[in-house]
Amino acid sequence: MSDLKRYIETRKAKDPAFADGFDAGYTDFKIGALLQQARETAGLTQEQVALRLGTKKSAISRIENHAENATLLTLKAYAQAVGGTLQVQLLLGSLTR
Repeated sequence: MSDLKRYIETRKAKDPAFADGFDAGYTDFKIGALLQQARETAGLTQEQVALRLGTKKSAISRIENHAENATLLTLKAYAQAVGGTLQVQLLLGSLTR
């Protein structure tokens, strides 16, 4: 385990607020990374995706870099533009009542 990973795991164990914020931030980052990966796998540039969606390259960059702000409709259109489909999955942890 790297020093950075060890630090993050130690900090998450000591500080629940840090853990929640870190996990949420990682999820947001992961969505954008998956979008970019899908585009690159499709062999498309941001300009080409923008053309398919009738928008500008800057909008595609914003979607990939700030996916947490994108609507489901936008993510669905992006997925279709790169030749994919969007799937949303809801995972429930332990429920406390």
